[in-house]
Amino acid sequence: MNIARKKLRLGDLLVENRIIQQAQLDAALEEQRKLGRKLGRILIDKGHLTEDALLTFLSRQLGVPFVELGDFEFESALINTLPEIYARRFRAIVLQDKGSSLLLGMSDPTNLFAYDELTRILGQPIDIAVVREQELLDVIERVYKQNDRISGIAEQLSDELREGDFDVTQFAADADMSEAPVVKLLHTLFQSAVQSRASDIHIEPDENLLRIRQRVDGVLLEQTLNEKRIAPALVQRLKILAELDIAEKRLPQDGRFSVTVGDRQIDVRISTMPLQHGESVVMRLLDHREGVKNLDSLGMPPALLRRFTTAIRRPHGMVVVTGPTGSGKTSTLYSALKLLNEARSKIVTVEDPVEYRLPRVNQIQVNAQIGLTFARVLRTTLRQDPDIILVGEMRDQETVEIGLRAAITGHLVLTTLHTNDAIGTISRLLDMGAPHYLLASALHAVVAQRLVRKICRNCAQPEQPTGAALGWLRMKTGQQEPTGLWQRGTGCHQCSNTGYRGRIGVYELLSVSPTMSTALAGGDFETFASLARSASGYRPLDMAALDRAAEGLTSLEEAMRVAAEGILAGSEEDEPDAATDPAVTAAEAS
Repeated sequence: MNIARKKLRLGDLLVENRIIQQAQLDAALEEQRKLGRKLGRILIDKGHLTEDALLTFLSRQLGVPFVELGDFEFESALINTLPEIYARRFRAIVLQDKGSSLLLGMSDPTNLFAYDELTRILGQPIDIAVVREQELLDVIERVYKQNDRISGIAEQLSDELREGDFDVTQFAADADMSEAPVVKLLHTLFQSAVQSRASDIHIEPDENLLRIRQRVDGVLLEQTLNEKRIAPALVQRLKILAELDIAEKRLPQDGRFSVTVGDRQIDVRISTMPLQHGESVVMRLLDHREGVKNLDSLGMPPALLRRFTTAIRRPHGMVVVTGPTGSGKTSTLYSALKLLNEARSKIVTVEDPVEYRLPRVNQIQVNAQIGLTFARVLRTTLRQDPDIILVGEMRDQETVEIGLRAAITGHLVLTTLHTNDAIGTISRLLDMGAPHYLLASALHAVVAQRLVRKICRNCAQPEQPTGAALGWLRMKTGQQEPTGLWQRGTGCHQCSNTGYRGRIGVYELLSVSPTMSTALAGGDFETFASLARSASGYRPLDMAALDRAAEGLTSLEEAMRVAAEGILAGSEEDEPDAATDPAVTAAEAS
């Protein structure tokens, strides 16, 4: 089937088959002569026909299949037989080895030049399938991984470092080095991270290699480079970007800078840490294009969202969001501020560091080195006539007491804390020295949350619970045959064969009732906890995670992981603040 030899006048065929009108074709051809764009794209952009209609028509006329790339199983080794540069140039990708020929997906199967060039490059006959252009570009972004490119640039940089003995600091600091390997390598790292939807990049020197890891959907994915010599140059360049002390290698440092990847502005928070074999660097990536989400887009169940919205709209009192590092606490509070951000309300935030810039909000970043601590800033903030105060984290007794007193003197105070569940927040605050009578008067609501991985929609398959999962379900639900839309991801190109793509929040909300406040005011924590567990609308985190699994949004394994965290936390004898935010991370964006 040598389809490229078929002479195809696309416009005439479309008119002949009454898909478009002659006047529409004439106007499109005139624009094609002026701008040089493809006729099919012009017709689609003008709304004369849809892309699916055009591709279906081409498929029928040429006698070739129309392939849905979202449902296609790709083979990485086969795809890489066509170099990425040609895949992008000719809008083509290798789909299948048919023995005597290769099946290629193309967005423009009428391109005779592309057909001939691809045949020459691949060195064997090709058959064509038509595919959607945007789907094709998305697949190219996903399947042509940056690993080979990263390794190649790393080798080039390592070779340059071996050419002579010179100052690595000067090499990394050279202002005119847009084409230097160290800059290319960093740019490629950021490109790879953005394409993979990574929240963090870890650069870790080991004894004989350099380890680069990216955190995607909460899980670290690793790549190792044998060129360990490049680590100092990378670290030095990053320090220069973040305006850190390049001569200081014995102490940790923190900073931030911005990079542009394509059309996206990425805010990078960087932390360095001295290790045995060099300096480790961890970078948190914040994509400002996504901005702060609306509260109703976080994934809170409708009933819980209504109760939480009621709590944050009260004129005074304290609302606490709690959970471990990376559970999305800051994202929840920023979404709350976005809802409350009105001209009639003055909002002041005290953060370390400031995550996102919000209009009309007075944001303050603490700096302990100059004495600008949470407690000092919060005390001054109260003299600024605020209506709403956000305290990034309750870290010490003084900050807790000032926050509680602000909450009972006409201010709404929003804050975060590191505890494992909502009820445990009370004991943690008491352990930090908060007077129980202040807690009883000030605290209105506590939200505990986690992030669970969402099942990839492209490879989701029904799953019948068995073994430990079935036993856990029976224990939790009290049903011999628990019902739900149980699913699992089998792994595909869209999720990098993990079975998961993206994350969603799991929430537990404790609203403090008058009877709970009375028990707390009397110092009776046991009664308070008993009332909280039996309160109407209270649903613990493990059951909230189970609800997500029953809806088919996450897997039973993820739900069981949330439950296991609660069991392990409950068995610990140490104080529940054992996990505190390291300098390298902040509350993670959902």
